[in-house]
Order: sequence, then C-alpha cells, then structure tokens
Amino acid sequence: MSRAPVIAAWGAGVDSTAMIVEMAARGDPIDMVLFADPGSEKRGTYAFIPMFRAWMADRGIVSEIVRYQPRNFKHWPPYATIAENMLTNATLPSVVFNRGSCSQKWKASAQDAWTDDWEPAQRCWDAGDRVVKLIGYDASPRDTQRYRHAVGCEDPRFIYRYPLREWNWDRARCEQRIAAAGLPIPPKSSCFFCGSIKPDEVIELAVDELRVIVLMEARAKPRLRNVDGLWRRPVLGRRGAIPRPGTITEFIRERGLLPPDEIDRIVSEAPTDLIAFQAAQAALPLESRTSIGSWLHDFNRAADALRPIRSDS
Repeated sequence: MSRAPVIAAWGAGVDSTAMIVEMAARGDPIDMVLFADPGSEKRGTYAFIPMFRAWMADRGIVSEIVRYQPRNFKHWPPYATIAENMLTNATLPSVVFNRGSCSQKWKASAQDAWTDDWEPAQRCWDAGDRVVKLIGYDASPRDTQRYRHAVGCEDPRFIYRYPLREWNWDRARCEQRIAAAGLPIPPKSSCFFCGSIKPDEVIELAVDELRVIVLMEARAKPRLRNVDGLWRRPVLGRRGAIPRPGTITEFIRERGLLPPDEIDRIVSEAPTDLIAFQAAQAALPLESRTSIGSWLHDFNRAADALRPIRSDS
C-alpha cells in the first residue's frame, strides 16, 4: 500500500455512520472500520450493526468488531462487559462523576489494541509513517467541545481526520445522508445505563435492561456521596428543563416500567445476593471462578419466573 492505511472509528450511531456512507460515495479510501463493543449497548444498536456491516461489505469496506479484554480485576469474579464491571466494583459509569474514561477504556483502547496487531499499521509505523484515523465528530456545538478535548489526547502514531467537521455537517445533515442511502436512522449509540440517557430512551428499554439499572443503582448506593444515582441529581423542570429524579430507578417506578414489588425485591435482595456470590467466587481457585455474566443470567431467569405469579395474584 503506497499510502497510509485508513481506519474509521465507528460507534454505530448517526454521525460515524453518515461519515462512512459519504466517504464511500466520494470514493475516499477506508481500509478498516472498527466497532468497539462494550457489551452493553442498547438493543437497537445491536440490531443496526449487522445491517450496516452488510451494507459496507457490499461496497468492499471491511469491518471488525473489537472488545476490550479485562485482565486485572479489582474485585472478583471476572467480568466481560461494562455493565458487569459496574456491578462487580459497586460503582456507576464515570460520566456520572464528570469523568470520561468509559469511552477511553472500553472503546478507544480496544480499537488501539486491535490496530497494534494489524499488519498494514505495523508496516506503516515501521516505515516511519502514521496511520490515518477517521473520527465522526460533527460540527455541532456539543461535538465541538468533544473535538477540542480529543485534540489534546491524540496518539502521535495517528493522523486524525474529522470529515464531518471538514464538511460542516451537523447531526440533521448526517441523518439526511443516511436516509438518502436507503438506510434506517440508527438509534443514539450508548450503553443502556449511561448517565446521559434521556427519559424517552429509558422508556424504550427492555425489561432485563431496566432490571440491571435498578440493580446497578442499588449496588452502588452505599458508596455514593455526591450523586443520587445514574442521573446524578433531580432536575426540577425550571427554565424549560424536563423534570426527572436523580435515579433512573425512581423514574422506572414512576412510569410503571417495572412492577413496584419487582423493584423492591431487586433493591432489597439482589445486591446482597451478588455480594455473597462474589465472596464465594473469591474463595475459589482462579480457574474455577464463575463469571458475573452467569450470575446475571440466573438473576434475570429468576425474575422472569416470578412474573406470572405476580400477574395472577
């Protein structure tokens, strides 16, 4: 390859999808598209991923799904997703505490680790050149803030391009481009329990996702000092803001998204059960420990089994 290899960081949301669609239409080279899966994206995102990967494959654009591989565990048992990470360590996503390390740990580092082993990148670096990385920040004020922060954290091994900003595209323009390509507009890409999730997004979540949110806030509550939960503090609804509580659990209760007795049972019993499970696993040899993902499967299966009993009572 006579030119530097080009990698697109794809978040499976509107901006990065529109970036890839337009670059394909312009004939601009993309040698690899990487999606970093934290294991806790919303269901709509997981439904969109194979659809758009097929669209890219039809146009000769190669893509890979990469994952962060946890190795050093602060607490046991081992975890494989960001949701399991939060539950294991009895904490909430870093965005709740005004830190942004979730994306760095579960997305950027996973993409960089994969790229380290990618032969075209290795040849490029050996020749003293830099790999081109495409980032889908648009020209809106919000993404301009993200862009300014990102510029100060750039890896010197890469040349970073922000095509949407070069074209002065905002989110609305991105949605128009995706629709013009005959594709559905992807949902906003984020973990289903992200502290930035909006109330209307919570309403669309599946039952098992709502349960994990209730468990996550209950598990972290004893350690919280300056925030109430995933939504930090209540919004009172002044100056046009939509009122909401500081915890998503309370919103779930207010909207009847889960039965009140199911919420109460999760809050009162599940954290204790999880702590007991962790203690039991910590006492076992490493090779014999069961993952927290297995515990979560049993947690949801038991909750499902109780639902018909409640509905008939």
